[in-house]
Amino acid sequence: MFLVRPIVSPSLSFSQRARFIASVKGVLGMIMLFILFGCEGPPPNATGANPPSPNPGKGLVYLTAEEIETAGLIVQPVARGEYRTTRDFPGTVEPNEHALAEITTLVRGRVIDVYADLGREVKSGTLLALLYSSELGMAQSAYLKATAKLNVADRAFRRAELLLREKVIGLAESQRREGEMLSLRAERQEARDRLLLLGLTDEDLRNLDRKHTIRSHVPVLAPFDGRVIARNLTKGEVVETTEKLFVVADLSNVWVTAVIPEKDIPYIRPDLTGPGQTVEVHVAAYPGQVFHGRITYVGDVLDPATRTMRLRLELPNPERKLKPAMYASVRVYSEPEPHVLLIPEAAVQRDRDRQFVFVQREPTLFEARDVKLGSSNGQDIKVLDGLLEGESIVTNGSFVLKSELLGEQI
Repeated sequence: MFLVRPIVSPSLSFSQRARFIASVKGVLGMIMLFILFGCEGPPPNATGANPPSPNPGKGLVYLTAEEIETAGLIVQPVARGEYRTTRDFPGTVEPNEHALAEITTLVRGRVIDVYADLGREVKSGTLLALLYSSELGMAQSAYLKATAKLNVADRAFRRAELLLREKVIGLAESQRREGEMLSLRAERQEARDRLLLLGLTDEDLRNLDRKHTIRSHVPVLAPFDGRVIARNLTKGEVVETTEKLFVVADLSNVWVTAVIPEKDIPYIRPDLTGPGQTVEVHVAAYPGQVFHGRITYVGDVLDPATRTMRLRLELPNPERKLKPAMYASVRVYSEPEPHVLLIPEAAVQRDRDRQFVFVQREPTLFEARDVKLGSSNGQDIKVLDGLLEGESIVTNGSFVLKSELLGEQI
């Protein structure tokens, strides 16, 4: 407490001085009351307002427990793991050329009947079509004539050898008959070879020698088990040797041919081809399904027009899901890189040139922290700087935190 002594003019009367001092004391009393009540402030909830929320500060976001549950935030610790990158290349499904046959006829002929429809499963030796060929009949006739002439010449030569020993004929006559026999033998062999080229077998020729029956019908047979994927003939038409009548393929195993840009050629490692380098094939017809294959060929030259290299894969196709001419995406995996600091791609938020993640500081407090990132494989991304192993980050729902952080900028 302190005393205030008012300065009063001596000219005032006693009563005037008393009133002046009383008024000054009243004013001073009011000032003291104001100071005392102002320092203590109003009592709690005097106005009915709730206490204000804490101000997290720049780069921090505060959410209540209810808001965290509503946003569906998922928090996971940063961990190290095995990292593999991928590259996707366009490709096309093709039949396995080692199990593909384009069937033609070896002789010109007319189609008598067709027995195999498009899409039919056939076994090796199945009759696909039957042709009639006058050319084949003429070739068999020429073979029988050559065989008959050879038989006559052979007997004549043997008689000449006997007559030469008896000195009935001279050496010149014997040599002439031997020459005729050798010439006819070559002619018969030529006729025989022609029949083999026209599709007859050794068994067919033995039957022809035994029965002397000319067969002008040409069977078209399946060379192996498979499916008829193309048919290009109809009953009654005349077909030439250059025409492709059927295409039979075994589609239980197919090829996928991909094109690799020049810049990505080092990504294909020849020492890992075959079962070593992991390869996946994706097609639009079966989203989410992965087909696994192995690399069987890496191109040695580039296409000068597209500057790409050819890569071929072989895939099992037991359910026949992969169809020739389908477009495919070939995904090639790199060698695994161990002990790499990884975070999910979904945890990263971007704002202009900034990349950041939300680190959980407290159960309801999150920090937006800038990070330096490396390459990504579409699921995980390498962390080069900004995070430590074991720190908890938001891996799902971080966009809600970004909205709270940037406000109207979103």
